Amino acid sequence: MDPVVDHLEALGVEYELVPCDPELADTAAFCTAYGFSPDDSANAILVVGKSESRPMACCLVLASTRLDVNGAVRKRLGTRKASFAGVEETIERSGGMQIGGVTPFGLPADLVVWVDAAVGECQRVIVGGGSRDRKILCPPASLLAIAGAELVDGLAKRVQPPEPDR
Repeated sequence: MDPVVDHLEALGVEYELVPCDPELADTAAFCTAYGFSPDDSANAILVVGKSESRPMACCLVLASTRLDVNGAVRKRLGTRKASFAGVEETIERSGGMQIGGVTPFGLPADLVVWVDAAVGECQRVIVGGGSRDRKILCPPASLLAIAGAELVDGLAKRVQPPEPDR
């Protein structure tokens, strides 16, 4: 059984599995090695609210942006503070996915999925594949087919490139 592929097949969405060297699964290394632009690569990041109930969400943002954890995410979670989920909590709450391989496909049904609006503007995006040895190439519509997935304006902020030295 493969919960990620099973979920993709059950959704009936367009996708392609892309093999990946596990040592190159982290976004920057993957984009460099496999020729993908950070503007076409979406990171699936588990975030958790710092409260007793520990609300969690899976946020998808382009690699060329930065997730607004202390603004948009914290407000949507309804907590005073929020942070990235740690390694152990990510594995536990995602059903066994490791950082570098987290995908919104095949997650437990109680995890909400928020997709930054910039991801929705792409023709196709490459996202984690549920493990560090593969990625999933799909149109944003495939991500939004996930039950409860929501397109969110302002979930991430564009990263400003560094100014050249003079």
